[in-house]
Amino acid sequence: MRVVIPHAGAAGKTRLELSRSAREELSRAMLVDVLAAAVDVGTTWVVTPDPAAGAAAREAGAAVVPDPGGGQGAAVEAALAQAGAGPVLVVNSDLPSLRAADLQALARATPASGIAVAAAEDGTTNALGLSDATMFAPLYGDESAARFRAHAAGSGLTAVSVTRPGLRDDVDALADLVGLAPRSGPRTRACLAKLGLPAVRQ
Repeated sequence: MRVVIPHAGAAGKTRLELSRSAREELSRAMLVDVLAAAVDVGTTWVVTPDPAAGAAAREAGAAVVPDPGGGQGAAVEAALAQAGAGPVLVVNSDLPSLRAADLQALARATPASGIAVAAAEDGTTNALGLSDATMFAPLYGDESAARFRAHAAGSGLTAVSVTRPGLRDDVDALADLVGLAPRSGPRTRACLAKLGLPAVRQ
């Protein structure tokens, strides 16, 4: 199994009502928990503009791809170019409750010629299973899960939806952490405790 993780760092978490340094620390903690699941199931690439996140990725056993700029779609395309053709999973770095079993389920659900889409509750896309890297299209943004499925159907590919808490529950705002804290990975929990956030005091 192969996994690509785009990670914008604090620049992608502006809705978190924290200082920039706290956002960086929390986003990196979530990345490390996602990495723990990813490297457990296969070869992993992290694409990021953040040197500290890159160092954390290398320490976890992942390869690092420089972020070319231009948004999440361009970042994923850069990583897929490094990964090459073949089946691959693309997973966001803000899924603190992700486990290896979630990635394995996403891989199993991916059609032999098509894509599996794991949507967030707001209709954006948290993860993709691609039977081949060439099937990727940079369609992230509002309601992107529906657009990914429509693009696959329009290309004559099979598209399926995958719903699992570890793949669904992302973090956009501090309120998202309240319910997620007990299920989050160890690095995220430790970071929340260090920052003294309400999510770990309730």
